[in-house]
Amino acid sequence: MGDRDRDTEGRAHNARPRDAAGRPLSRGAAGLPRVPDGQVLAPAEALDEAQRLLNVGLPFHAHEVLESVWKTTHGAERTLWQGLAQLAVGLTHAQRGNATGAAALLERAAARITAFAADPPHGVDVHGLTAYATETVARIRAGGLASLTEADRCPRLQSQSGRHTPQVNDLHRRGDAPQAPLT
Repeated sequence: MGDRDRDTEGRAHNARPRDAAGRPLSRGAAGLPRVPDGQVLAPAEALDEAQRLLNVGLPFHAHEVLESVWKTTHGAERTLWQGLAQLAVGLTHAQRGNATGAAALLERAAARITAFAADPPHGVDVHGLTAYATETVARIRAGGLASLTEADRCPRLQSQSGRHTPQVNDLHRRGDAPQAPLT
């Protein structure tokens, strides 16, 4: 137990480097930069950074950004940040090939995020994200992870101009999104 990574309060903490899917690598291996422990961004900055990470295919790292806000937020809004973090974890499971985990986390995310539909804070596209998560779960269950395209794995977290804007799955219904599935 003496060689286990610990934070400053003595809690277990995995400091090993991570790959693009967030899987731990061997000590000393080159990994991707991680969100620094204790980093807390303002909501707008966190949403921008999480979106940037989702856009480049790093949902695990987006989850770390969103989780840092969730863990430092108090009150009802804490549930929103938990749901956003779970959405990113669901996408991480999809990236790692775990259809069951992806569907379960996306369902939990939708249930938490939808509670903010009446008055979405921080421009979060609550309606779009809830529809995205629900439709993505249905697609995973119907056709497995192979039915998801790269575009399906990059939801938009915020609406533009405070209005609902089409999510990736809306584009699929219209036929405007890229169709090449990820392997």
